[in-house]
Amino acid sequence: MPHRLDPLLRPRSIAVIGASESENTVGRTVIENLLRGRYPGTLYAVNPRYASVVGVPCYPSLSELPDTVEHVIFAVADRRVEGVLDEVIAHGARAATIMSSLVLADDGETTLRERVAAKLRQAGMLVCGGNGMGFYNFRDRVWACGFETREHRSGNVALISHSGSGMCGIVDVDARLDFSLVVSTGQELTVSMDEYLDFVLDLAETRVVGLFMETVRNPPGMIRALQKARDLEVPIVAIKVGRTELAARLTVSHSGAIAGVDSAYQALFERYGVQRVDDMDQLATALIMFAQPHSVAAGDLVSLHDSGGERQLLIDMADQAQVSLAPLSGATVERLEELLDPGLPAVNPLDAWSAGGPNFHQVMEDSFAVLMADPTAALGAVVHDRSPDGGIYPSYVKYLQRGHAASGKPVFLVANRQGTGADPQVVEVTRQGFPVLDGLGAFLRGVRCLLDYRDFRARARQPPTNPDPGFAGEWRDRLASGETLGEGEALDLLEAGGLPANPHRIVDSEEALLAAAEELGFPVALKTAASGIFHKADVGGVKLDLGDREELTVAYRDLSARLGSRALVAPMVDQGGVEMLLGLQHDEQFGPIVVLGFGGAQAEVLRDVVHLLPPFDAATAARGLRSLRLRRLLEQPRGGHELAVESFCEAAAAFSVVAASLAGIVQELDVNPVLVHADGSVAVDALVIGRALH
Repeated sequence: MPHRLDPLLRPRSIAVIGASESENTVGRTVIENLLRGRYPGTLYAVNPRYASVVGVPCYPSLSELPDTVEHVIFAVADRRVEGVLDEVIAHGARAATIMSSLVLADDGETTLRERVAAKLRQAGMLVCGGNGMGFYNFRDRVWACGFETREHRSGNVALISHSGSGMCGIVDVDARLDFSLVVSTGQELTVSMDEYLDFVLDLAETRVVGLFMETVRNPPGMIRALQKARDLEVPIVAIKVGRTELAARLTVSHSGAIAGVDSAYQALFERYGVQRVDDMDQLATALIMFAQPHSVAAGDLVSLHDSGGERQLLIDMADQAQVSLAPLSGATVERLEELLDPGLPAVNPLDAWSAGGPNFHQVMEDSFAVLMADPTAALGAVVHDRSPDGGIYPSYVKYLQRGHAASGKPVFLVANRQGTGADPQVVEVTRQGFPVLDGLGAFLRGVRCLLDYRDFRARARQPPTNPDPGFAGEWRDRLASGETLGEGEALDLLEAGGLPANPHRIVDSEEALLAAAEELGFPVALKTAASGIFHKADVGGVKLDLGDREELTVAYRDLSARLGSRALVAPMVDQGGVEMLLGLQHDEQFGPIVVLGFGGAQAEVLRDVVHLLPPFDAATAARGLRSLRLRRLLEQPRGGHELAVESFCEAAAAFSVVAASLAGIVQELDVNPVLVHADGSVAVDALVIGRALH
């Protein structure tokens, strides 16, 4: 189907400016690549020094071409780019690829990159780059890259990378992956990552997409593209760099992009089922695993080994990777016991090697088939190391084929460490639908991605509860000026949004204080409500567990003398629960982000939280809690009673609707603590910081 990026990614004609006969130059290699890929359109070289380049007709200038080309590839030095761009625009080309960095040592106040970007925008041109390595559209035979590569065939994987090396480091070296499109987006002068993603999602063969991300330059467009991927059920696997301060700072110098707050990306990925990985090995392995044609079943991982020690290694590493191992049914255990030598336990993971013997291959094959047929097996692995020189034994392939035939489930041959992705047998077996993989760590991360995406697809998408129609308008009007709300008003806001908030009264005299305390009931807490004091405990502004009128009066007189007469009084809350927190942070790229996790005075030390895009439902909040390090604290009974964790999840869902309603108005909304006990949960303290103050 036609797409806006067609002139860029599948042009009908191409001219290479700066084409050259010199070996090992971009001007020659890009021509060679286009010829090697059997580019089906019209191809011209442009350079006044040649009549032809590698057999391609060469012209002195664009103006002397016999017709107007759709796409121009720049193979010229940075000092020539701006002048050449003027010629390209005058020529009428609709798209271009610029691989150079667009940096001049003696540049002016307005940089070359800024000048080029302005001209491109004014001309409405589609551009891949700059500071990239071009692209390969293997599907349509457009190899628009100025660097050498391996042999390729079109496949079902797409890779879109801000990093040129992040693209070539996988595409050029691993023949187990067959790509439809790979793009080094670079500086994204006029075309951003989300647009390339939209393009590949329109290709019927796309089974999985890999992203190497430094930033998101068009957040609304990226959200639309991720929604499209979710709706089409095309998994996205992403590396997002810039988690640390140094990496984020270097992102700016590398591509001129702001890396963004990592927690916002984690929330974005959670919402749309993007599977995040940490390194290039994990990315390549996950892409190979998603590209195979067999669907993951219900259940968990089963694995077959020929080493007890390596089996134990997998058990330890699976625990670290949070990959569950399938518990075998009684029938499976009985069948395995019939196959195994005496002394070998019929368990998963299974070590089926004992004394060897002439029929050990048959035992291995039969055992793997039994494992895979177990109803608790979602997918399986034969974890056997490579043969000498990095090859694979044919018998291992038979194990895979038998296991898949017995179940229809995905199977993988996994070595404990690196082998090679270029061995012809490895490539052929992988292309048959039985991936051969290297390294337990990368494999287990891929398993986690497959299982998480399976569960994401199965998840019901329930629309969140909407707030009272008047809620958003009333509070947005109040907060539009950037006003900051103290604890009392912040709790009022939460209560209006449907959250359980601790009853409270604002007072400014002893008479009002005592009347409020009698109404609320002793014991009470007393806190300063003086304007501008955000951390009340730091200035001695909190008095707890005041049991009678006399204690309350003494405490109030002390606060009044030091901090002013305005105070908040509230009932003491049963401390027999767990202190949690809810928070809202405004992200400049993606808007409001909800934080939920463990709270209290040590919240900043614990830093055990999860970030989610609002609005969301209680089930999403519950999943978030299950990812916390200290989650078992919520599972331990208090006073013989289970904690009402579900009430906190419901409060978090209501809070997420509040957060979405106040998008763009509030910079921060901090609810800490939210006390979770056996009878429910209650917000005890809160603060709202307007964007103007921030």
